[in-house]
Amino acid sequence: MKKRIAFVAILFVLILAACGGNESDSNSETEAHKIVVGASSVPHAEILEKAKPILEEKGITLEIEEYEDYVLPNDDLANGTLDANYFQHIPYLEQTIADTGYELDYIDGIHVEPIGVYSKAITSLDDIPTGTEVLLSNSTADHGRVLALFEANGLIKLDESVEKASATIDDIVENPKELVFTPDFAAELLPELYASEEDTLVAINTNFAIAADLNPLEDALFIEDENSPYVNVIAVRSEDKENEDLKALVEVLQSQEIQDFILEEYEGSVVPVGGDN
Repeated sequence: MKKRIAFVAILFVLILAACGGNESDSNSETEAHKIVVGASSVPHAEILEKAKPILEEKGITLEIEEYEDYVLPNDDLANGTLDANYFQHIPYLEQTIADTGYELDYIDGIHVEPIGVYSKAITSLDDIPTGTEVLLSNSTADHGRVLALFEANGLIKLDESVEKASATIDDIVENPKELVFTPDFAAELLPELYASEEDTLVAINTNFAIAADLNPLEDALFIEDENSPYVNVIAVRSEDKENEDLKALVEVLQSQEIQDFILEEYEGSVVPVGGDN
């Protein structure tokens, strides 16, 4: 009888251990399907929030870390704090890799945020006074982009031997209005400068414009069109480019549901790419 009781007790302990092991395995599996993605608040984090329940249905938990600058998201991706980030276009990522040596890459593009030029006092291209100051971000990756936009609107001419994406202020060969380009400001501060420096032209990234309650399509004096090559991507460490959970994130962000959300929510000031569009 005692042997039988002892056997039952041992069996009970083994069953508990097995259950505990299964629970541990289940927790580990859940943890293995959690991804942490860094993003600018607008529109990136908002788009990720919309994707979160869709990913949940696929067994992937999405944690979103919001950032208000353009440096830390890549630092934190490189050091392993993040699994991916979603805030930057390809030229900026490439410049970061060149400057830091980080082993980063991207999976695919999600949307384009056309950059716009704003002014409180100047209401048309013809009314831009000679000598007007143009305020730019201190991100060199955006300088060629902004200068190409000014050239496209007939305000300057760039050296034809230089690629537009890498053009600098020194590559301006014609400047009939004698515009003064000042590339000294943090990108997130440009909307405040637009509000306070009325007689200037201010080049503002759409994410910061939207966050400052500007409507890029209505408030910008001139703006990039939908053919902009500056696609915002899901950036990852090079070793994680084929990670299935991160590829699933991209698939969801390129899905018809998320693309429709982007078009409806931002009314054309954020343009989805990839997927069905």
